[in-house]
Amino acid sequence: MRLDKYLWAMRYFKTRSLATEALKKGKARIGDQIAKPSREVFPGDVIALRKEQVDYVMEVIALPESRVGAKLLNLYRTDMTPPENLEVARLKQLAQSHYRERGTGRPTKKDRRALEQYTPDAITDALIDEFAQETPGTSTTLLPLTENDAL
Repeated sequence: MRLDKYLWAMRYFKTRSLATEALKKGKARIGDQIAKPSREVFPGDVIALRKEQVDYVMEVIALPESRVGAKLLNLYRTDMTPPENLEVARLKQLAQSHYRERGTGRPTKKDRRALEQYTPDAITDALIDEFAQETPGTSTTLLPLTENDAL
């Protein structure tokens, strides 16, 4: 069985074309050699795959006829991925969910306005307004700074 087809059947990639593309970029090794998509896979081969900053290691036990269900994966491969590598994947997932809760969608208008209050332009404008209120007798007009103005 071709390596790209095997990785697709083992559910490491959603489509065969994604598996082929990753293999063309040199993301998988069999033994010490970078594997091409058309390389044949045999039982006993040890495959090292780098996907999304995680290094997976698996040993081929048997070759499936086609794509298999997630519960049947252990019949066809032995997962030898070190726990530290799986921890990297878990931390990456936690870091992504930290910024915004999953399923909340785009920021609302209220959220956007709250964010705009903390932009540098809004803070600068607020300081200028505050300065103008503190010195009512002066008729100084403040001009915006350009790139050529020295601070």
